Amino acid sequence: QVQLVESGGGLVQAGGSLRLSCAVSGRTFSSSAMGWFRQVPGKAREFVATISWSGNTYSADSVKGRFTISRDNAKNTVYLQMNSLKPEDTAVYYCAARPTPYSGTLPTRGYDYWGQGTQVTVSS
Repeated sequence: QVQLVESGGGLVQAGGSLRLSCAVSGRTFSSSAMGWFRQVPGKAREFVATISWSGNTYSADSVKGRFTISRDNAKNTVYLQMNSLKPEDTAVYYCAARPTPYSGTLPTRGYDYWGQGTQVTVSS
């Protein structure tokens, strides 16, 4: 059984920073690509960033240069450092896991396991 638990969301002013964490239980973390997604009510879930289990990263254009995804395989945790936050970043943020035999895989969809989400609100 794989479980993902996000934390670190909250209310922040525009221009501020937050760091989201996602703790993963189960044995698949070290061989899983990990991703962050976000969703606003009434809209489709949106890809934010992904990290392969070898440490390669890829981010959506909307967050490049502001958000950084990282992982600590010893702690079974993936992070999303969010800087220079904008009101349009307001959303529920989800982490996701996709077990894969390929170390460099950077998927933007097709994830198998999801967390419950954490709310991020950026005030103007």
